[in-house]
Amino acid sequence: MNAQKGFTLIELMIVVAIIGILAAIAIPAYQNYTAKSQVAAGLAEISPAKTNAEAKLAEGVSATITSASALGISTSKRCTALDVSVANTGASSITCTLAGTTSINGKKIMWERATDDASTGAIGAWTCKTNVAEDFIPKTCKSAEIN
Repeated sequence: MNAQKGFTLIELMIVVAIIGILAAIAIPAYQNYTAKSQVAAGLAEISPAKTNAEAKLAEGVSATITSASALGISTSKRCTALDVSVANTGASSITCTLAGTTSINGKKIMWERATDDASTGAIGAWTCKTNVAEDFIPKTCKSAEIN
C-alpha cells in the first residue's frame, strides 16, 4: 500500500484561516506605526530650524524671518510645505504640512515660541503643537488644534 504524501484540504484551509486572522490584526497596527513614524519624521525635519532661529534671535535679527531656507530647512517627502515666522517681538512659529498616509496627509506639526509664558515664567520656550490624531502625536507635542 502507498503512503499518503502532502496535506489534506482541511489542513490547508486551517493554515489560510490562521494567516487571514493574523493579517487582519497586523495590517492596521502596521499602518498606525507607519503614520506615527511619519509624524515624528516631520517633526525631526523642522527641529533644526528651531536651533537656527534661536541663533538668529541671539544675533539680534531685526526683520521677521519668513523664509525656511534662512533657517536651513526645505520641503521634503515628509514636509510638503513649510511656514516660517520668526521675530524678535511676538510669537514665532515653524510649521510643517505633513505628507504620508491618508490619516496624516495635509495635517500640520509646528514648533511655536512664546515670548512670555506667564504660567511657567519661561521666556522664549519652544512648544510643539499638532493637529494629527491623538494616536500619532509624538511624546514631545501637545494635542492643540492648529490651523
